[in-house]
Amino acid sequence: MNNNVKSIGYFIIASAIIWGLVIIFCSLKLKGTGCYDEISNILIFGFFAHLLFIWGPMVAMFKKLKKEK
Repeated sequence: MNNNVKSIGYFIIASAIIWGLVIIFCSLKLKGTGCYDEISNILIFGFFAHLLFIWGPMVAMFKKLKKEK
């Protein structure tokens, strides 16, 4: 199996970890409050971290695979 294809699994696991942490931190912050402004920064960070560390490398890997074929 191609190492690049194996790497996709690692990206998926990393994605699940990032979003799991985002959800946990949001739930802790929301506990007993009704304030969205406090958690919006956590959600925005999670979104950009996901794009930067998960989808960015995956797109680069897919482009590399496409060029190799």
